[in-house]
Amino acid sequence: MNNTQYSIRQHQCINMLREENGQYTIHTNQSPVQDTIIHGDASKALAALPSNSVQCIVTSPPYYQQRDYRDEKQLGQEPTPEQYIANLVVVFSESRRALKQDGLLWLNLGDKYAEGRLLGMPWRVALALVDSGWVLRSDVIWHKPNAMPTSVKNRPTPDHEYIFMFSQEANYYYNADAIREPHITFTEQSRMRGGRNHFGKRGGTPEHGKNQGNSNLHNGRWDQAFHPLGRNKRTVWSIPLSKFPEAHFAVFPEKLVEICILAGSRSKDIILDPFCGSGTTLLVARRLDRHFIGIDCNSEYCLMSQKRLNAVQAEFPFEEEKTGNVN
Repeated sequence: MNNTQYSIRQHQCINMLREENGQYTIHTNQSPVQDTIIHGDASKALAALPSNSVQCIVTSPPYYQQRDYRDEKQLGQEPTPEQYIANLVVVFSESRRALKQDGLLWLNLGDKYAEGRLLGMPWRVALALVDSGWVLRSDVIWHKPNAMPTSVKNRPTPDHEYIFMFSQEANYYYNADAIREPHITFTEQSRMRGGRNHFGKRGGTPEHGKNQGNSNLHNGRWDQAFHPLGRNKRTVWSIPLSKFPEAHFAVFPEKLVEICILAGSRSKDIILDPFCGSGTTLLVARRLDRHFIGIDCNSEYCLMSQKRLNAVQAEFPFEEEKTGNVN
C-alpha cells in the first residue's frame, strides 16, 4: 500500500452544514471535501457535496425498525415501510448527484419480520431505486457463518443479507481483477469429472458439458484456460460478522467493505458512506489508500469513527499529506 498519510486534524468531527436561504452548504478549508466526517442529516449533507465528486459509495443504512439511534434526524423508525423506502430514495437521489458518472453504489440491507411476515425490505428498496433511475447490476448474498441463533421453530433461521451493486449507466468503473477468488478447479473442492489426474494432459477433459469446445483445456494449456489471478468473483460472500467493543453491536465487516472498495475505486479516489455509523467504511478506505467522506446524524457515532481513524494513524505513522490545507 502507498503509505501517503493525511493530517489527523482532518478527522475533526464537526457539523459543517450551514443553512443559507434554504440551501445547505459545507464550510471547510479543504478543497475538495474529503477525509471528513460530517455530523448531520444524510440528505442535507449530501445536497451540500459537489456534484460528480465521489467515485464509490459503500453503505449500510439503518434497517427498518431494527434499532433506535436516539436521534430525531434518524432514518429507520418511520411508521410504515413505504415512508422508510421513500426516505431512502431521497437520500440515494442526492447520492447519485454526488457520484461520478462511472461510479458505483454498494448498498447493504437486512430484512424485517412484522406480525410473523417477512417484509422483503431489501428488494423493495432496490426496486424503488431502480424506479428512481439507478441501474441494478448485481445482487450479492452476504452469508454470515456466525449469524445470531434464533428461537423460531416455524421457519429457517436467517443467516444472510443482501448487497446490491448499482451504477448510473451501462459503462462504469469495475476492477474485476482486484477481487478475484481462487479457482475451485485447482482445489480438492473440484467436481470436474476425471478428478485431478486430468490437469495439464491433452484430452484430459470430456468433450461435453460446460468445457465443450475449449481447445485450451483439451490440449492441456491450462495456463491459458484460467485467469492467473483467479476466477471472477461469485455472488455469495461468506464473511463473519464483526464487532467493535465500543459499538455494542455487530458492525460492517471490514472484509466485505474491502471487496466493494477494491472493485469500485482506484487509489486516491473518494469513498462515501452517508450512514457511516462506527466508521468501518472510512477506516477501510484509508487503509486502501482512498480518501473518504462519512456522514452520520448521531454525534456519538461520529466521535467513534474519529477515534477509530485516529487509532489507524497511530498504528501506521505515515507522513502527513502535503495538500496545503495543513498548517
